[in-house]
Amino acid sequence: MANAEFTVRNGNLVLLNGFRQPIWRTNINYSKMPDSVVAVLRDDGNFVLRDGSNSTSPLLWQSFDNPTNTYMPGSKLSYNKHTKAMQYITSWRSLEDPNPGPYTVEINPRNGQIRAMWNRTEEYWNSGTWDGDRFSNVPYNIPNTTVNYTYINNDNEVYYAHTFFSPLVTSRFVIDVTGVMKQFTWLDSSHQWNVFFLQPTQPCDVYAYCGAFGTCNPSSSSVCSCFPGFVPRLDTDWDLDIFSQGCVRKTNLSCGNSSAPFRDRIWMMSQVTLPKHYETVKATRAECESTCVKNCSCTAYAYDGGDCLTWTKELLNLQQLSQDDQRGRNLFIKLAASDFPSDQGQRNLLDHLKSRVNPNDLTNEDDDNTMDVRCFSFESILAATNQFSEANMLGRGGFGPVYKGKFLGGREIAVKRLSTQSRQGIEEFTNEVLLIERVQHRNLVRLCGYCVKGNEKIVLYEYMLNKSLDTFIFDEQNRTLLDWKKRFDIILGIARGMSYLHHDSRLTIIHRDLKTSNILLDEEMDPKISDFGLARIVQGDFTQANTKKIVGTYGYMSPEYALNGSFSTKSDVFSFGVIILEILSGRRNTGFYQCEEARNLIEYAWRLWNEEKAINLVDESLLETCNIDEAIKCINIGLLCVQENPSERPSMSNVIVMLGGESMILPKPNHPAFVARTTISSESIASSTKNGLTITIEQGR
Repeated sequence: MANAEFTVRNGNLVLLNGFRQPIWRTNINYSKMPDSVVAVLRDDGNFVLRDGSNSTSPLLWQSFDNPTNTYMPGSKLSYNKHTKAMQYITSWRSLEDPNPGPYTVEINPRNGQIRAMWNRTEEYWNSGTWDGDRFSNVPYNIPNTTVNYTYINNDNEVYYAHTFFSPLVTSRFVIDVTGVMKQFTWLDSSHQWNVFFLQPTQPCDVYAYCGAFGTCNPSSSSVCSCFPGFVPRLDTDWDLDIFSQGCVRKTNLSCGNSSAPFRDRIWMMSQVTLPKHYETVKATRAECESTCVKNCSCTAYAYDGGDCLTWTKELLNLQQLSQDDQRGRNLFIKLAASDFPSDQGQRNLLDHLKSRVNPNDLTNEDDDNTMDVRCFSFESILAATNQFSEANMLGRGGFGPVYKGKFLGGREIAVKRLSTQSRQGIEEFTNEVLLIERVQHRNLVRLCGYCVKGNEKIVLYEYMLNKSLDTFIFDEQNRTLLDWKKRFDIILGIARGMSYLHHDSRLTIIHRDLKTSNILLDEEMDPKISDFGLARIVQGDFTQANTKKIVGTYGYMSPEYALNGSFSTKSDVFSFGVIILEILSGRRNTGFYQCEEARNLIEYAWRLWNEEKAINLVDESLLETCNIDEAIKCINIGLLCVQENPSERPSMSNVIVMLGGESMILPKPNHPAFVARTTISSESIASSTKNGLTITIEQGR
């Protein structure tokens, strides 16, 4: 402390700051204070106040009775069994702050052992029992010919002291700011302090060595690290390898903030020791997560042996263990969405997905009827799909084949196995799993689980008995199974699902790959939108964004997106308009390659509309059941959705209103966009387009 000063005032030792203001004093109260009081620093390190006129009189005050972070030979660690008074040493709060820190060294009142404590509550080291010569847990590297130990445990008190036989030895015992106990001796030969006693020898054995929300890893070059989404509270301390101040969140959680655009996320930390001071309830894995997510005070949860453990305070004393350490557990912490790791953290995100597997459920599906999203073992999927046999294949999409799977209990699922040559990478895979896990609607397919093993990336959906919409409307025989009412209901169901994504879910979700092969049909022929690998979550006031990476399927992509990389909810509306026209006509938008009628279905529909022959667009198999007014209305809506100007296209919520209105006068569609093959194609792209595969290309900007 600059310009600090010690002085004696009214018989007390007083510490003054640079402004000569008292900041500390001894507070001695004697009925009769000596006329002359002096402060003396003795050779043994004891700083004393005594009567200046009588050097043999009792001491008025001594530092040995009032230790801070240092214990000197000749002083005591003690506990008075009658008064309960305890004399102990306490670490500094930081290197620059001598205020009391969290670590102490003291006598254990119950057994008389010396112990190191965190916050006076958590013991992380003890001396062991006294055998009459030394303590059992103290290393035998200090010869008795050097140190004279004294340990007294009687009816009145327990105390420990030691001195050195040689008066030439200068020594001090310190509990430092990191919680490590060190005893030093001064070496005249090198003019430096030498450590000859240190406990604990491993930093991670010190309770809360890395502070709140810090992880201790003895195998890492940097012993301490902050949780993902956290940063050091004091960077200057961490630069000096002092971590006890711990970490703080980069971003506050949004829990309880209804206006927050993104929900908090859950991040898994694998192979760690679990913190203490948790609450335990009996719950399923899904209920455990839900309990923590709904409780704004919950900072983390774990599912351990059927018990749900939740924490509501700072997380302390986490240690990263090796993969083969049986003590390792998975801890799930809450993070602000903006702090959720991405890019470099994708590997960890996959670990998060993989970690949610229940070891007891590797070969069986859940017993109840509501399978919560979880990770399946690769072996269980092999068994369910009969080793991915051709007989189990339901179809093949742009990202790989889809198989039917059946678990031992009879539950059927659809297994999408991403091929190693697939353009869907880590980002798209994790995006699909994490996004669809968060949305629920009767017209959206339900995610059942996932699997990550090596290069294998697998997504498990609820099984749709009737596969995808394209297998019906584009097949000469199957199309007859869809009468007019069913096709209209399918159009309405798709519209409801898309309206939910755009308007009714908490976040605006743009699908970006809406097409008939991504519309699945259940046993009642009700539609469910699937394949969210390319979807984007955006804020509610989002209008338009640009991308250099154009993804989607030609024939369904809006012109502004295919040509310029601009996308919005109106891009999905365009795709929906194409689907309406395909459902009504039974023809693909890109199925006019060598046809002189038009270059694509949109152009063909537009020509018929202008010639007032729109009803000719309708599939011949529907003529007997078709409601002509409804059919014309649907064609009108379809052409409104594929208008060239995105701002003129209706929103999906307006589409639902138009579909449901019987006497509503609909606006006339303006000139639609013609997405011709020749505009953005090559020979290879044309081939892919014909097969309806999802395309990804990088564009220079």
